[in-house]
Amino acid sequence: MPSICFYFQVHQPYRIKKYSVFDIGQDHRYFDDDNLNEKGNRAVLEKVAQKCYIPTTKILLDLVHRHPEFKISFSFSGTVLEQLEKYSPEALSLFQILVKTGNVEILDETYYHSLSFFYSDEEFIKQVKMHREKIEDLFDYQPRVFRNTELAYNNELAVLVEKMGYSGIVAEGWEHYLNERSPNFLYRPKGTNRIKLLLKNYKLSDDVAFRFSNKGWKEYPLDASKFSQWINSINGSGDTINLFMDYETFGEHQWEDSGIFDFLKALPEEILKHPDNIFKTPSEVISSYDFVGELDIHNVLTWADTERDLSAWTGNSMQKSSLKKLYELEDDVTSSDDDLIKEDWRRLQTSDHFYYMCTKWFSDGDVHKYFSPYESPYEAFISFVNVLNDFRFRLDKIKSN
Repeated sequence: MPSICFYFQVHQPYRIKKYSVFDIGQDHRYFDDDNLNEKGNRAVLEKVAQKCYIPTTKILLDLVHRHPEFKISFSFSGTVLEQLEKYSPEALSLFQILVKTGNVEILDETYYHSLSFFYSDEEFIKQVKMHREKIEDLFDYQPRVFRNTELAYNNELAVLVEKMGYSGIVAEGWEHYLNERSPNFLYRPKGTNRIKLLLKNYKLSDDVAFRFSNKGWKEYPLDASKFSQWINSINGSGDTINLFMDYETFGEHQWEDSGIFDFLKALPEEILKHPDNIFKTPSEVISSYDFVGELDIHNVLTWADTERDLSAWTGNSMQKSSLKKLYELEDDVTSSDDDLIKEDWRRLQTSDHFYYMCTKWFSDGDVHKYFSPYESPYEAFISFVNVLNDFRFRLDKIKSN
């Protein structure tokens, strides 16, 4: 009897505005949050809320009421929660109502959707604590399972997360590390004792998240009945089918006219037609099944691009330089009593800023370009560097006083 475990990432960054060298020392507002430009933070949040968050959450609420067996899980970045509070309280309220049904699990992550684990354990732990406090404040909920930014994972992360008290952690189920084993089982991360690793079934997940509206795909069009048959075919060869994807899949990445909402509405009923199928949250999966073996992932594994490593954020000299210079400021920032300095520094850590600087080509490059508010990776880099120079100017001024 395989479990079906749905997990959705909900995240929006504070995008840096176009910031020129002439702004340095003059303008300390880097994010221009209330700008109604179509690529400004408020405009993007309001658009995504209307296209995805509000209609999709209403659908999920209806599905939970019609199918009490239906379970789902979310992770919300702190930055998206802040923006929902400010720009779309309706969407936030719907999420809160959905969580209160008891059919939803919330996962922990870094507050600022950062890559801090790979640069500073201390900052990583602080951001996770901030995230836990935000989740408790808004949802009266204490997460037990962890997901790192963009599923960025390795053995060392699992070891630290276990020490922090989590019972589970999620990662990409890529064949390169599985050695012909299946992603549809639980594993014990190398170097740990009790924490369990849930792996994304990326083929089935990406059928929905990326291929659903692709008319050139041999399985197009995809409906709930066909997808359920694919799930049913795994019966007997796995304990859990982990379907992990961006929440924005529904209505934003896959538009309403693609039929994605109709697919979602019909899916639980189709899956439940098979008597052996059952929905579980990550914690329920962890408590239901033992791990079948140890999994050694010593290099960094993510769910991004064809390489599934950190190259989406650290693949060129612009990205590496920006990250290095940003984290070199940690001691000066954390020793400061200026809360705005700390907040800006942490907003600058959000992984999206470095994602926009990616210079890959072909399909991966097209994905980066789709999400970027800039005309080119170089424009993203220039704005970030100029902001960082102004930030250093402010920090030096505080230190000299």
